[in-house]
Amino acid sequence: MSDETLSNLLKEDRRFEPPADLAADANLTEEAYARAASDREAFWAEQAERLDWTQTWDRVLDWTDPPFAKWYVGGRLNAAYNCVDRHVEAGRGDKVAIHWVGEPVDDKRSITYAELQAEVSQAANTLTELGVGAGDRVAIYMPMIPEAVVTMLACARIGAPHTVVFGGFSSDALASRLTDCQAKVVVTADGGYRRGAPSALKPAVDEARAKAADRDGHTVEKVLVVRRTGQEVEWDDAVDVWWHESVAQAPTEHQWEAFDSEHPLYVMYTSGTTGKPKGILHTTGGYLTGCAYTHWAVFDLKPETDVYWCTADIGWVTGHSYIVYGPLANGATQVLYEGTPDSPEKGRWWQIIEEYGVTIFYTAPTAIRSFMKQGREIPDARDLSTLRVLGSVGEPINPEAYVWYREVVGGGRTPVVDTWWQTETGSIMISPLPGVTHGKPGSAMIPIPGISADVVTEEGQSVPNGSGGYLVLTEPWPSMLRTIWGDDQRFKDTYWSRYAQQGWYFAGDGAKKDDDGDLWVLGRVDDVMNVSGHRLSTTEIESALVSHPKVAEAAVVGAQDPDTGQAVCAFVILRDEAGDGGDDIVEELRNHVRKEIGAIAKPRQIMVVPELPKTRSGKIMRRLLRDVAEHREVGDVTTLADSTVMDLISGKLTSGKGAED
Repeated sequence: MSDETLSNLLKEDRRFEPPADLAADANLTEEAYARAASDREAFWAEQAERLDWTQTWDRVLDWTDPPFAKWYVGGRLNAAYNCVDRHVEAGRGDKVAIHWVGEPVDDKRSITYAELQAEVSQAANTLTELGVGAGDRVAIYMPMIPEAVVTMLACARIGAPHTVVFGGFSSDALASRLTDCQAKVVVTADGGYRRGAPSALKPAVDEARAKAADRDGHTVEKVLVVRRTGQEVEWDDAVDVWWHESVAQAPTEHQWEAFDSEHPLYVMYTSGTTGKPKGILHTTGGYLTGCAYTHWAVFDLKPETDVYWCTADIGWVTGHSYIVYGPLANGATQVLYEGTPDSPEKGRWWQIIEEYGVTIFYTAPTAIRSFMKQGREIPDARDLSTLRVLGSVGEPINPEAYVWYREVVGGGRTPVVDTWWQTETGSIMISPLPGVTHGKPGSAMIPIPGISADVVTEEGQSVPNGSGGYLVLTEPWPSMLRTIWGDDQRFKDTYWSRYAQQGWYFAGDGAKKDDDGDLWVLGRVDDVMNVSGHRLSTTEIESALVSHPKVAEAAVVGAQDPDTGQAVCAFVILRDEAGDGGDDIVEELRNHVRKEIGAIAKPRQIMVVPELPKTRSGKIMRRLLRDVAEHREVGDVTTLADSTVMDLISGKLTSGKGAED
């Protein structure tokens, strides 16, 4: 990124002040910023007191060997005890922990904290019987069923780091992860439900085990299998164990053990990696503190009355931090849903919100934009009046989607917390606070109390308001990644080398400060285009396109261009009422971008497509779109939610005319 850094393009003047009743009773108020800034370690010590420790720490932070941090040094605790047992001991055993909703209608159950404690104990006893001890790794490859959460907590209970591999990943992806972390046991299911049909999981585990053995001789000793769909599966009595014949028969009492604050809790492999997988290591005390604090603060959680729902899959870090560890550490009641938002009907999510009286809802911008495409009639048919806080996660939310979300889903009365964080950060870093912040559509606003972030130039100078640059975290934080599993050097090179002198973490994202000093995350630095010497953010051009009333969703990439270096190429999904799109709509959209941003950002071509290539977590795979725009063979599609999407795109391209005027 040059000294010009990112061009500061779009302007946003809309503001939404916090609801008066929420502000009057907010968990975190304005004074928390100053309190955290005046003594960061004292602030983080206070947040750690949300947890129960068997031994209090001697030192809040050891940062003597950066970038290797140790938090709550000498402290001991158990994550599963903090998420389950302590709530039962406090007399809240009858409180619902999880309202589980399966994809097939009427397939549901509500699990109390006492029932969760019994199931986690049974699973811990079974894992121990299968030879898993503290420090052994367990891989989890499961659908969104309660047993997935139970398994994660059972691993934490016995000190066995888990690695959850998203159930949509291929056997190759699973094998590489089994090999990298040397998993001893895999916990899976026969399958799960996806858009009304059973989707098999066990065959991929069998293939992955064989591939791991062939590649480096690694042997997975046991495979624990939940019967979910009842489909036929291959069976090896020497390896495979049914959950209902083992866990369900095991004793419901298990004595948990306290572990050091820095004991490994889990390894999470980041998606989209090439070559050797990148396993992000999170440890127990600091990570659990970060999850519990941010879940309570950012969502203004009232555990006695709120019903919380995060729509992420547990295969992603959002599912770890804001389905399992944060909400359960806080004793929340939450919804866990197995299926897709449009099965068996387009309004399934809104039906669930209405049925369970959901008050806090956390989802991704891609989901919001797909609902915009369907039209507001579907959510309008349901009573969503219980909602009081809405959250957005996964990528920057464009202003139009933010406003639609707030107005249509939130009834024009709910604050939207647009959260920025990563697998590596473990918990939310930058977000509005719903009782404090005047919400600004599209901006993550400022770092939450206790977090220090800035936008800087290549040389490390803080950029002035109205300018863009690199987003960095300038102080260590409790939930930070500790290393890349088995590769300390890669950890240093990847995250800490760019600003090694300053000791800053570089997130890989570009950002800008607006005229008020609020932060706008502009996506990966890799997604910045250089058009005729101007550095443009794909996010801002996508936002301009989606602000057009006919556009539901857009993805923008930079394609090589002999005249301008790179040219703007856009892929758009039109709203249902806009029709199929012809040359007139394409030209209308190109001119709309010119009007919103300027001639420099006007797309060279716009392709109207039926769908965009997305991972199951909702991230758009722009590298595949770049392949299309540059007429290359399309690369690896194994991590896509639907690998046929690229065939649809290749078969239905509508080009715009020429380049610039």
